Parts: sequence; structure tokens; C-alpha cells
Amino acid sequence: MAATTTSTRTRPVTSPAEAPARRGLAARVSLGKVFAPVPSEFLLIASTALLLTVFGLVMVLSATSATSTAAGEAPYEAFFKQGVFAMVGVPLMFIASRLPVSFWKRSAWLALIGATIFQLLVFVPGLGVEAHGNRNWILIAGFQFQPAEFLKLGLALWLGYVLFRKQTLLASWKHVVIPVIPVSALVIGTVLAGRDLGTAMILVLIVLGALFFSGVKLRIFLLPAIAAAAVVAGLAIASPNRMARIMSFLNPNCLEEYLTTCYQPLHGVWALAGGGIFGLGLGNSREKYEWLPAAANDYIFAIVGEELGLIGCIVVLALFALFAVGAFHVIRKTNDPFVRIVSGAITIWIVGQALINIGVVLRLLPVLGVPLPFMSQGGTSLLSVLIASGVLLSFARSLPAKRLIAPERPARAARIR
Repeated sequence: MAATTTSTRTRPVTSPAEAPARRGLAARVSLGKVFAPVPSEFLLIASTALLLTVFGLVMVLSATSATSTAAGEAPYEAFFKQGVFAMVGVPLMFIASRLPVSFWKRSAWLALIGATIFQLLVFVPGLGVEAHGNRNWILIAGFQFQPAEFLKLGLALWLGYVLFRKQTLLASWKHVVIPVIPVSALVIGTVLAGRDLGTAMILVLIVLGALFFSGVKLRIFLLPAIAAAAVVAGLAIASPNRMARIMSFLNPNCLEEYLTTCYQPLHGVWALAGGGIFGLGLGNSREKYEWLPAAANDYIFAIVGEELGLIGCIVVLALFALFAVGAFHVIRKTNDPFVRIVSGAITIWIVGQALINIGVVLRLLPVLGVPLPFMSQGGTSLLSVLIASGVLLSFARSLPAKRLIAPERPARAARIR
């Protein structure tokens, strides 16, 4: 009987001398992933966000130094407070950019619930702060926060997750409406309870943007849009103060109401007109000497126009345009519906809010009380848009890599025999 032999595979034994070399190789591979090239969309969004933030810090310093000194405060106090939020927000933006898309999907519900609870703190006695008829701020350790700003990001993430999970069912209006409309109405209602119609309108834009980029049919999309317009119109009519601002906006001779509802819009326009093409020079604004209310907040664009002129305004508009280009490239190139919906909602929020703010300063829209993203004084607003930009950067990293297609070789000519 013939003997049979069997062969077994054995793993090569790694000698102790080879182990450090393998660990070094793994470290090099890990570092290679960290410093791997990023898409052009990442660079465009990150650079414009940083430039707008730095530009905003400079303008906040210019707009507040004189009034702070007149009030007996340090001339750089408002600038330092804004700078603290910038120093926290910029690292958070890049940390958020490293998180995978799966993290944002898992945290969507938690983000919305946490932001809503944070918003409800404005109604807690001793924490909530009321200003100009609105109760939408809280005061903690000397810092004032506006929780509604975080609702914008939380709502965008939640809408993206819900509509992503319902992608195959969005042809039916019932699946579009439920739970999107009831939950969104509840969230927006917490802001309206504090009488902040401007922020509520931005939240409505986020809902409509998410529905649009989810690919719902036009007739289904129009129903929430019409309902939102009707609610906003009803709230405007119900408030004498809001109606007065709207009527003064429609009044061609606004000077008749100079001392009442037209005071702020007129000084905003006069600041832009006084700047001309090249401006009065950085720090030389006249309107910031308590002539223009909210000069460092909602009307920071007017100070830009007065000090840096038409050229400065064009630079701001160009930066927002580049930010929008980078974000829309993410929307166009992604294969993930969640990424497309959330990116669309965030883009509509940031770029749409910027256009509304600039429209108010140019007196193309009535005074709505929304800040200019990245630039207006307000740490919570700056923090929220920087984190939202980090979400966009995370999505930009997830874009499919371009495949290099080798050129086809020309067919060999047939030999003639």
C-alpha cells in the first residue's frame, strides 16, 4: 500500500526584529491617510469659511471699538468675545470634517432632540434673556447664547436622515408630510414662542430646501411651501410691530417715518451710499457711532460698504458665491441621498440667510433681524455655521474618487496578405 503525504500551509513566523519594521509601515500608512489629498470642494468650502470668519472679526472690531470705549468698556471686549467663539469654532469645523457620514446619520435624532431641549432653556426663569421683544437668548457665565442657531443644524441633519430613509416612498404625499411637517412645526414653534420670526423663516427655508433636494414631486413640494407662506403672512399680520415695518418698507417716501420704523433702514442705506466705490477706510465709519442700530450685528454689511466701499461688498458677495459653488458641487457629485439632502439644506440656510441679510441692508426686504453668517457679531451664530461647514467638509471627503481612464489604443491596421 502506497504511503500518502499531506502538505499543510503554515503562517510565516515574524521574528522580533521584523515587528518594529511592520509597526513603522503601519504608522506610515496611517499618516498617509491623514495627509491624503482632499477634494477641491473641501479646499473651496474651508478657505471661504475661514476668510469670511477673519473678515467678520475685523469688521466686528471696527464696528464696536468706538461704542465700547464710549460706554466705558475696553475697546476690544466685543472683539475678544467673538474671537473666543472663532477659536472654538474653527477647530470644531475641522474635527467635524474628519467624522464619517455614518456618524452624522446616527446622530441626526440626537442632534435635533438636544438642540430642541437647548432652545427650551430660553423659557427657564433666570436663564432666558429677553431683548427687543424677543425671548431667544440664554445667559451662562457671562456669555449670551442663542440656542435657535443650533436648531438649524439639528433640523437639517434630522430632515436628511428621515427623507433618506424614505427615499422609495416619497412619491406619496403622506410619507413626505409625516413625520417631516409635524416635527418641523413643533421645532419651529419653539422659536415662534419667543417671537423670533426671522429665525423661524430660516428654519422654514431649511425644511423646504431639504424637501427640494430629496427629489419629491413638485406638486407635493408646493403644498408645504404654500402652507409656510400662509403661516408667515398670518404671523406678520397679527403683529402690529411687524406690519409697521412691512408697510414702511413698501412706503416709497420712507423719510416720513424717519424717527420710527424707517430710522434703521435709512441709516443702513446712507452708510452704503457714504462709502462709495472705495469706502472711507477701515475704521472710519460714521454710522457706527450709535447712528445705525445693530451696526455690528444685523447691519454689519452696511459698515463693510461704508468703510470698504463697493469693492468690499463685492468681495463679501464673491466669497459667499464661492462657498455656494463648493457646496453645490458636493450636492451634484455625491451618490448618497443623505449627503445630498443635508448639504442642500445647509447651503440654503447659510447662503439664503446671507442673501436675506444683504437684501435687508439694501432695503430690498423689510427688517427681519437675521445675522450675516460668519460675519455678524454673535458667537452662537458663528459657532453654528462653522460646525455646519465642518459637516459639508465631511461630506466633501466622502465624494467618489475620480477614476483615471486609460486612453484606448488605436486598433492595429489589418495586414494585407
